[in-house]
Amino acid sequence: MTVSELEQFAAWIEDMIRRRGYDIDSPRGGGKSRLADEAGVHRAAITRLLQRQSMPDLETMRRLAHVLGLPVREMLIRSGRLTEDELPMPQTPAGPGRQSTGNERITLEEAATALGVPADQREMFMRVAGQFLPAGPVEQELPARRTRRG
Repeated sequence: MTVSELEQFAAWIEDMIRRRGYDIDSPRGGGKSRLADEAGVHRAAITRLLQRQSMPDLETMRRLAHVLGLPVREMLIRSGRLTEDELPMPQTPAGPGRQSTGNERITLEEAATALGVPADQREMFMRVAGQFLPAGPVEQELPARRTRRG
C-alpha cells in the first residue's frame, strides 16, 4: 500500500461517512464514536484511518462496509488491497431459455465452481466467502469445522 492509496481511500471513505450522516468534522460531534460503536470496531481504528495513519484490517473494512451500506468488494478495491481483476463481479449463467436479470443468487459451492476454486480448497473458500454474506437464510450449509486432536 502506498501513501497515495491510503490518501485516496481515506478521502473516499470520509465522503461516504459524511453522506451517511456521521459528524466526523467537529471535535465533539460524536460521529467517529457512533460509527465505531455501530460497526463494532475500536474508535482508534476509525481515527487512524481518518488521520491517514493506517489502512483498516479486513474485518474492520467488512464491518464498516456493512454499517455504511457499501459493498465489501468496492472497499477492497478502493483500498488497493485487491484489483478488479483479482475480485471480478460474479457472473451467473442464465441457462437455456432464461434471461439473466443480474439478481440471481448462487450458492457458495456454485461460486467456487464458477471461479475455478480447486476441490481441495473449496471448504476454506466457502468459510472465508461466507463471512461476507448478509445475515439471512443460508443457501449452502458449511461443513463442520475439523479439529485436530493430538
